[in-house]
Amino acid sequence: ADYILGKNPRSMSYFVGYGNNFPTHVHHRGASITSMAELASPVGCTEGFEEWFNRAGNDPNVLVGALVGGPDKNDNYVDQRWEYDQSEATTYNTAPLVGLFAKLYGAVQQPA
Repeated sequence: ADYILGKNPRSMSYFVGYGNNFPTHVHHRGASITSMAELASPVGCTEGFEEWFNRAGNDPNVLVGALVGGPDKNDNYVDQRWEYDQSEATTYNTAPLVGLFAKLYGAVQQPA
């Protein structure tokens, strides 16, 4: 858990929204496209890819609580949407972490 939350060679949290240094180019449509409330028109699949996925700017929506794939075996991390192995937020990445946090929370709540 410490490694995921930033106690690693990059001092980067792979848990989006946690700490000061976390991924800002998550491979996720909801993160990388501005809300329809602001755009006032739907974004089609092609338009979403061409105009939003490939843009250099940070995600307009922060997926707080999402866990990205993380670094490679050499602790290299490319914070780019196209690097989906590292930057994609998925339920199968996040679910075990939720279990770990629940266990740690339960351990703290138990009287000594």
